[in-house]
Amino acid sequence: MKYSLQEITDPAQWSRAVLKLDNPHLLQSWQWGAFKEAYGWQPLRLLWSDPEDHPVAGAQVLFRSEGPGLTLAYCPRGPLLDWRDAEVRERVLGDLGRTAQRRGAFFLKIDPALVLSYEPAADTTHTLEDVIPEIKRGLDRLGWQLSSEQVQFKNTLVLDLHPDEETLLADMKQKTRYNIRLAGRKGVTVRRGTKADFGLLFQMFAETSLRDGFAIREPAYYQRAWGDFIAESLAQPFVAEVEGDPVAAIIVFRYADTAYYLYGMSRELHREKMPNYLLQWEAIRWAKEAGCRWYDLWGAPDEIDPSDPMYGVYRFKEGFGAALVETPGAWDLPIRPFLFSLYRMVMPRLLAVMRFIGRSATRAQLEN
Repeated sequence: MKYSLQEITDPAQWSRAVLKLDNPHLLQSWQWGAFKEAYGWQPLRLLWSDPEDHPVAGAQVLFRSEGPGLTLAYCPRGPLLDWRDAEVRERVLGDLGRTAQRRGAFFLKIDPALVLSYEPAADTTHTLEDVIPEIKRGLDRLGWQLSSEQVQFKNTLVLDLHPDEETLLADMKQKTRYNIRLAGRKGVTVRRGTKADFGLLFQMFAETSLRDGFAIREPAYYQRAWGDFIAESLAQPFVAEVEGDPVAAIIVFRYADTAYYLYGMSRELHREKMPNYLLQWEAIRWAKEAGCRWYDLWGAPDEIDPSDPMYGVYRFKEGFGAALVETPGAWDLPIRPFLFSLYRMVMPRLLAVMRFIGRSATRAQLEN
């Protein structure tokens, strides 16, 4: 079948098309591309259509120049298409490579939200485990290789929001259910935040980053990352308080039929009162109220191993009854192999330095 390819420059047209495709994702939304554009990335939105002008695939590709001849290309959680359709799959992957090459990229990364397995759910109708070998052979044939660098989490945990609230609670681990109720008994309350809470949210986020040892960006970045989506009703902060004192918060995004828990932050104060459990429960209730069918808790270890640093976070998320969703991970297309190899050697060291600088800047901000 002959497919047409066009660049989309109209936000409404892009949104309509994406929402008709398989598994539309927040990171493929127009709003996400506009946010990244404010920080040095140039979004290119490509749409493939059949002869009847029905969309069959879409890809928002982000380009970033790191210097002369050093352009990166990244398609976050895309491309969007029916990965079982070999004809569409090969056409899209081929077009993406050629487009990235024409735009001077030295490599292109994709990390589509392909579901390899979905556990412990018994229904496997939405997984692609049976066709992954065929997909991998096609990628190999076109020059793609499994990436050693993940940008997004390879795996995640997803809660099915179809059941009613009573059933959702019943399906949780006993300890999780107990801690939700304990938080209420200990005086924890949760309110829905607004853009006016930005200062509070960033302060708690900065404290969390120093305590847990991860780097964050300058406040202006989060003004866009949180504020723009809150303004468009695509994100909702939740703030947990004890006697009026804020003790923890989360920010949940939504797109299409999925809510995404992207940011969490807390103080040392009143941690024994389990505010994070009540926060997640109120966010789950909000997601159902907003019409979402899935709640993505955003991130799980590559291997479920008690020695993994993320294992405690995994156990917390799993307690809400969420299922582990495994994906095959990211793929890279080296367009200029020498530069790509050099990039893979240098980038981990550069990122380590940037994280150190970021933590130092955050500490200085809090001290001031």
